Formats: sequence, C-alpha cells, structure tokens
Amino acid sequence: MSNGPDGGFIPLSMSVGVGERADTERADAARNRRLLLAAAQNLIDNHGAAAVTMDAVAREAGVGKGTVFRRFGSRTGLMFALLDHSESEIQRAYISGPQPLGPGAPPLDRLLAYGRARLKLTSSHLDILLEAGGAGGDFMNHPVWSASNRHVQILLHQLGFGDRLDVISVAVQSPLNAAAVKHLVEVAGLDLETITAEWEEMVRTLARGVTGD
Repeated sequence: MSNGPDGGFIPLSMSVGVGERADTERADAARNRRLLLAAAQNLIDNHGAAAVTMDAVAREAGVGKGTVFRRFGSRTGLMFALLDHSESEIQRAYISGPQPLGPGAPPLDRLLAYGRARLKLTSSHLDILLEAGGAGGDFMNHPVWSASNRHVQILLHQLGFGDRLDVISVAVQSPLNAAAVKHLVEVAGLDLETITAEWEEMVRTLARGVTGD
C-alpha cells in the first residue's frame, strides 16, 4: 500500500504549455480522488458499508456517476482504494498523529486507542478485507500486518511484557482481524461497541498482570 500523497506529480516544465496542463490535470484528479474517498467514508460512517454504491458516492460527492467509474472502475475498486487510504491514515496517526493514538501518551492508552481505531477500520471494510484474504492466516504475511505488529510489540514492551512478544502480540491483535470480527458479529451476535469494550477489558487485565496496577 502506498503511503505517499495523492497525485505526487513533479512538473517537468515551468513554462505555460503541456507541462502546466498535465500538472493541473493531475491536481484535479487528486482532488477528485480525495473528494470521492471522503464521500464514501462519510456514507460508511453514517449508514454502513452496504450504503456505498457508485450512485450513492456520486450523489454524496456532488459529481456524476461517470466520474466515480472513471476513477475507480467498480465498487470493488472503490472499496480497495478506500481501504488503502484508511490504512495509510491509521499508520500516519499512530506514527506521528495526536495523542492518545500518536506518540506521547502512556503505552496502555496508545494500545487501547490503536485497538479502537483498528476495530473501526476492520468493521468499516469487513467485506473487502474478507475478500482480500483477511479470513485466513495470509494477512500475517502482508506488510500492513508487519507494520502494525511492530507497533503493538513496541507498546507491549513499554508496558513491561519483556522481549518475547510474538505470542502475546498475536493474542492481543487476533480479535481485531476480519475473520474474528465476522465471527463475533454474525455468530456471537455482538455489536462493534461491545467487541471494543470487551477487547479493552482483556488488554487492561493483561496489563494489570504485568504492572500490578
């Protein structure tokens, strides 16, 4: 997944002409992409992922449906782009964003904030994550897992869990993945708020076992 800015075009010419037109077109495309992704995310936040259709996104963004199709090709293409964008956002947030998800907050607060953010992302993009392989173990071979796992292991180490963190980091993150969320929602009948609360209590209990607080 790319973590770079949208439309990272470096103009080849400073003169008025083809270079300038290309620069403008690239900037317009980047703005359109951000507008459409924001519209899709707004629909998810307010109405759930099922509400994200090409027609609905076009209406929400105030553009023609053809613009959405030209940019993403299909609903699946749109959802993958939104997933990529959301993943980039959560990574930026825990690397350099504001507290408690970002640096500076106590490690337990940061870990809880990360879990909340990850569960929200997983719930919002559950269908596309399952389609992309989130229901099996292959997701652990993805760079997204590597980056997230490293972040969680750093926080666990800061909490006092020591240096052998492979098992505990997987245990902490397992309820956050797509397969687990699907089971908890569809089989156990839990909503996202309950899943989040129970996950937080699990993490707090584990932390108390180490810190004694």
